Amino acid sequence: MTTPDAPLLAVQDLTVSFATLRGRMRVLDGVGFDVARGEVLGLVGESGSGKSVTALSILGLLGEAGRIDAGRIGFGGRDLLAERDLLGVRGREIAMIFQEPMTSLNPVFSVGFQVGEVLVEHLGVGRRAARARAIELFAQMGIPDAARKVDEYPHQLSGGMRQRAMIAMAMACRPKLLLADEPTTALDVTIQAQILDLLRRLRIEHGTAVLLISHDLGVIAGTADRVLVMYAGEIVEAAPARALFASPLHPYTRLLLRSIPRVHRKEARLQAIPGAAPSPVAWPEGCRFHPRCPDAVERCRVERPLLEAAGPARAARCWRAGEPGLPSAAPS
Repeated sequence: MTTPDAPLLAVQDLTVSFATLRGRMRVLDGVGFDVARGEVLGLVGESGSGKSVTALSILGLLGEAGRIDAGRIGFGGRDLLAERDLLGVRGREIAMIFQEPMTSLNPVFSVGFQVGEVLVEHLGVGRRAARARAIELFAQMGIPDAARKVDEYPHQLSGGMRQRAMIAMAMACRPKLLLADEPTTALDVTIQAQILDLLRRLRIEHGTAVLLISHDLGVIAGTADRVLVMYAGEIVEAAPARALFASPLHPYTRLLLRSIPRVHRKEARLQAIPGAAPSPVAWPEGCRFHPRCPDAVERCRVERPLLEAAGPARAARCWRAGEPGLPSAAPS
């Protein structure tokens, strides 16, 4: 039984591994977070940090090689890991917008048919009613000439139109939670702004909660209520969006923000985080960021920090979080 103030989604100690030729490779290690009803939670980090795997784990879409080794995924008072069949959850209660709509949409069916299929499967509506609803959804998504576009195939639509069709499919059954994995990737800034405005309207009009995964910190800053920063299969910082961008606590977050190009000043060279993210085959001992961290001390190299409270509604996985005078906090 759930209470009104209980989180819609509660992920606890999620640990995920994949089968490789070297044995099982752990890619998520004790990930935990909540998503409130109607909240937009941003998830950021470099490629390979575990963002997409986190979203795919929620819907049980890890494939044959992937396995959830530990943890709990609570949704609306139920444990999704205990559900034998998630087909009734996928698309109806939790929907996902994948990174690349061209590879996510079936090329041999019209986009309208694919949107209507969600309604047929989950709500049992007829084909004619499903097509009419698809036209309505396309119009709501801002797709012009919706009655004609529903009969077109994915290759006939622009990237922005395909992304809108994906969102229409995801929102067909008015899910409670939307997992948006890089929904604005490869779109120009005008279309990107339209897609983000569409996500905001869906949240306001339908109360949909959104887990928004993005590399673009500007997108996260303008859209998310709270932000989780991931690195090497762990959450290293969690904070309200405004607080995180104003005063990041973890060195990785500070360096991520410092790497954003600034239009108000000329720079001979873009700033980048030195080194590369570690491979899950061999995570570093101690803090996983210490080989790249300008603030690292001996304790960071030998003792793994926990994600601990570091202020109101904030947490950081760092032995030196909030310590003044750190190199990573120096003006650049």
